[in-house]
Amino acid sequence: MQSTAFQSARTLPVVSSQPHALSQTAARRKRACVQHVQASATLTEDAVKDSVRGASKKAKLGSSDLLVSNCCLGTMTWGQQNTEQDAHRQLGYALDGGVNFIDTAEMYPVPTKEDTQGRTDRYIGSWMKGQRRDDIVLATKVTGYGNKYMMKKRKEDTDSDETEDFEVTRLSAKQIRNSVDASLQRLKTDHIDLLQLHWPDRYVSIFGTSGYDPSKERDDIPFEEQLQGLDDVIKAGKVRYVGVSNESSYGVMKFLTAAEQLGLPRIVSIQNAHSLLVRSSWETDLMETCSPNRGNVGLLAYSPLAGGSLSGKYAKGEPPKNSRFTLFPGYMGRYNKSLAKEAVAKYIEIAQDFGLTGTQLALAWVSSQWYVASTIIGATSMEHLKENIGAFDVELPEECLKAINAVYQRYKDPANRPVDE
Repeated sequence: MQSTAFQSARTLPVVSSQPHALSQTAARRKRACVQHVQASATLTEDAVKDSVRGASKKAKLGSSDLLVSNCCLGTMTWGQQNTEQDAHRQLGYALDGGVNFIDTAEMYPVPTKEDTQGRTDRYIGSWMKGQRRDDIVLATKVTGYGNKYMMKKRKEDTDSDETEDFEVTRLSAKQIRNSVDASLQRLKTDHIDLLQLHWPDRYVSIFGTSGYDPSKERDDIPFEEQLQGLDDVIKAGKVRYVGVSNESSYGVMKFLTAAEQLGLPRIVSIQNAHSLLVRSSWETDLMETCSPNRGNVGLLAYSPLAGGSLSGKYAKGEPPKNSRFTLFPGYMGRYNKSLAKEAVAKYIEIAQDFGLTGTQLALAWVSSQWYVASTIIGATSMEHLKENIGAFDVELPEECLKAINAVYQRYKDPANRPVDE
């Protein structure tokens, strides 16, 4: 599929407030898109293997030898919005269809609560006991700076009475080792395929904040010590590869340089938000770190639906009763700003013009980018999971890509604007 990474440099049509007029060629493309995805709209679990051709495609993750599916099953709602039975059903459906990549974190589910942290891992662990371990690529994350409860959870899960080095979570070598031991206990496995640092120990501008404020800089754990902790768990046979999350190009290159100079583990992946509403940081900077000729770090794209907003379910009046914007007011609020809503409306309009749902458009766009190693999806219902997985079979025609980029030129990263415009 043709990459669209540099499409923004082309001369693109002006975005009109009127519905997009389809040319005869585009109309034919629309019919082709509809025919291509009709099956995914009426999936049964028995037909799953025929529905996940795109989702199950495998590729190497960065410089590692991990073969991961194009679709990664996210888990952050399990234990909060989803029951253990829900989790097991989703896992079975995805694995049966060739999706081999599962992403969790020690602090899941989110939004975080002291009494639920670690519950997601336990749901996965109870399912893992009946699976062939070699069929699964299991990724988890060690909590970054500032969590007050996770260290207590680690002690409970490992029956440890070891003295902690800080009052909150930090990415010290000691805490990385303790985190891995606790995760292995909950996940009921003897190793983790990919261990990621959930967010940096140092101050960074993330989770919808805009710009960089030097006054917020603080003392942080050196990159070298973090890598040493990661090296410890690899040498112990508990972890195979390591990566980062919510990182900047500065952080990625510091890790890569320190690893090369000191003979420590090289990061193979970066898990950051990436969607039609969050593009600029990649296309202007971080993209280079993913190039096989540069950092060769694979992007694991999370929130490809921008908190569910790109599905279109928040477009009409009040959000659905059981949606995250209703259940957790203010959570992921960056995707619910007025400017973001305007952009979403334009993207939904494009999807409709090409016979697609907003979900299909958004996931097909993210997964088609050359620098994306795997796209992380999440669902609170089997219906949503089936639509998400089926979207990986969609190929967006050139006319659709041009329309997407025209909207992007007008609404660049509206979720990361400093004010609600």
